[in-house]
Amino acid sequence: MSTLFVAWQAPSPTRAWFPIGRLDASVDRHDYVFQYTQGALQAQERAGFSPLLAFPEFERRYEASELFPLFKNRVLEPNRKDFAEYLNWLDLDPAHADPIEILSLTGGERQTDSLEVFPQVRKMADGTISCRFFLHGLRHVSTAAQQKADTLTEGEELQVAIEVNNPATGYAVQLQTKDCHLIGWAPRYLVADLRTALLEHATITATVRRINRMGAPFARRVLIELRGGVPADFEPMASKEYSVLPV
Repeated sequence: MSTLFVAWQAPSPTRAWFPIGRLDASVDRHDYVFQYTQGALQAQERAGFSPLLAFPEFERRYEASELFPLFKNRVLEPNRKDFAEYLNWLDLDPAHADPIEILSLTGGERQTDSLEVFPQVRKMADGTISCRFFLHGLRHVSTAAQQKADTLTEGEELQVAIEVNNPATGYAVQLQTKDCHLIGWAPRYLVADLRTALLEHATITATVRRINRMGAPFARRVLIELRGGVPADFEPMASKEYSVLPV
């Protein structure tokens, strides 16, 4: 099964993010399960989070044979005339793309709430991790950096660096061109694990997988693939906040 986590952003002034839920899904078998995680209790204690209307009880296992509306409504409808272009931006094959893959790349963001979804990163049998995401923060870098990003080519390698004084998040993971131009950041959900892995001398590389220019919003311009070997005792997304609540 594929796994997505759900993150909730607290209101001002903290605007902190908490992983509050987990969706396990098998599209082929029509099997979907949602459960809250320990992060939901942390969010409740620290920022007043309440259970989502779609899932009103913390300690309950929700099961369905179709994707829950909370998630389904965050994916563009296949009958939209721009659906093919949408999948093209995501570098997905229309013949095989499913809603979980789409959500993994888009985050399912909506202007009407404070939720975001992201995929579970798993360590493979060979001791490596890999994930794909769109470059974050391109609209917030300098004009010169945006112009530099416009010259990126598919297959180009980028540098991965830990930032320790990001004004919004404290720690962050920067993505830079080989000549050290900061062009954006990795998603916030990767920061803690990447920081830990890099401090333990993991070898993490970033590669430009797709460039979308004509008509694509900033959030869909540059698709990145992150790969790397990590220490034997390192397991991504294994902290307490990701563990599901008992039923």
